[in-house]
Amino acid sequence: MLERSEQELGRLAALEQLRELGIEPYPAALYPITHRIGEITTKFDALVASEERVVVAGRIRARRIMGSASFISLQDESGSVQGYVKRDDLCPGEDKTFYNTVFKKLLDLGDFVGIEGKVFRTQTGEISVHVDWLVLLAKSIRPLPVVKEKDGVQYDAFTDPELRYRQRYVDLALNPEVRKTFRQRQQIVSAMRHFFDESGYLEVETPILQPIPGGASARPFITHHNALDVDLYLRIANELYLKRLLVGGYDGVYEFAKDFRNEGMDRRHNPEFSVLEIYVAYKDYLWMMDFVQEMLRRVVKAVHGRLQFRSHDIDFDFEKPFARLTMRDAILQYGNLDIDILDEEALRVECRKRGADVDESFGRGKLIDELFGLTAEEHLIQPTFLIDYPTEMSPLCKRHRSNPKLTERFELFVNGSELCNAYSELNDPVDQLARFQEQMLLGKKGDDEAMIIDYDYVRAMEYGMPPCSGMGIGIDRLAMLILDKVSIQDVLLFPQMRPEVWDLTPASTENQPE
Repeated sequence: MLERSEQELGRLAALEQLRELGIEPYPAALYPITHRIGEITTKFDALVASEERVVVAGRIRARRIMGSASFISLQDESGSVQGYVKRDDLCPGEDKTFYNTVFKKLLDLGDFVGIEGKVFRTQTGEISVHVDWLVLLAKSIRPLPVVKEKDGVQYDAFTDPELRYRQRYVDLALNPEVRKTFRQRQQIVSAMRHFFDESGYLEVETPILQPIPGGASARPFITHHNALDVDLYLRIANELYLKRLLVGGYDGVYEFAKDFRNEGMDRRHNPEFSVLEIYVAYKDYLWMMDFVQEMLRRVVKAVHGRLQFRSHDIDFDFEKPFARLTMRDAILQYGNLDIDILDEEALRVECRKRGADVDESFGRGKLIDELFGLTAEEHLIQPTFLIDYPTEMSPLCKRHRSNPKLTERFELFVNGSELCNAYSELNDPVDQLARFQEQMLLGKKGDDEAMIIDYDYVRAMEYGMPPCSGMGIGIDRLAMLILDKVSIQDVLLFPQMRPEVWDLTPASTENQPE
């Protein structure tokens, strides 16, 4: 068990002293703020002219104690403001206990307080609140790290990635640019939602716990439902449920969803991730390419105010029409290899020649996908639609209207990374069942990502599913691109990490991480 630091012991003692003085360190009453702290600056002239009293609340980030007058810096999400605290104004009577004892000795950096008073500008020009009322709203036991500076260089900053991701609450409290990142992430989602709603499509919710993990090729998480005594899966995709809704009569549906895949973790993968999927009746993948292009332009404009932005040391231009390249041509252009003339074994040989670890469980589709990753993927920097995939790679996709060996599918690549995936959706139930059966054969060969037959989905299709196009886009990767972040952990508030080990021995009065 970690022992308390001297500072923490001091703060715990201060907490008890406050209670002895009749001051509750964690009051339950509503605190009636009149303004956010940022408004003190934006509305300063009007507040001075009206002599209006302001009531604000926030965390103490700095303070200077100078006898009978002191200064504190108070911060909320919108900004910070200086509070000028004069002993005789705060405690106008004979009893100066609150100022001399509570304010000067028992309050600490990190405490949440509320202040009241009129705004003014100091002789040095700093906008401030002349505080004549102060109340403690929450006592801080653990001191926040203090960023120090010497000769213009900061040190002791809270920059260690392990600590930042594990204690995101501290990261957010100390680093306003991190708070901005997650505000901008929400701008991305809001812009997409507005675009879909404007188009007349319905936002829906589909099950997270599913009897069959369908809609993608991925290894699922498994759990058990005690009441039904059945195993269930955390969804790997929401595709099959959304397409059932088209069978039911909706013309367009979409969902912002949490999906889960029991796979590796790296700077681009987290086992829990956010995705947007949309399905629109009577459309095809050619229409969807134009739709995606316009949607992403709306998103980039919402965040950056223009269609050009710099990220990962690259200048991206979303105003120009996105390039289009077939899967075959991409591998041919960058790998000097024609996949159309190679059988499965020849593809496996080519993968191994290029250093890929492939075995007999890899079917033609997975082998082609490996070759694309080995030869072409890293070269697709500016927005590029990779189109017309071999049938073996896309078991839920409609066959190409002019070449039955291909499917009407595209993926959008930016900066060498796949951003979204879309099809002209397969709506032939006989063909769909046959492709599910092909996937089952791959599973028997050892492919633990092969799809399981979803007979209910096939039954739904047999009632008639309209021609449609669908698209899925990873919100986390999109945020990484638009917000210039190199790791998915930087755009997830609480990324998955190895759990801490806590001391739970009976002797400990509270649980502390080892």
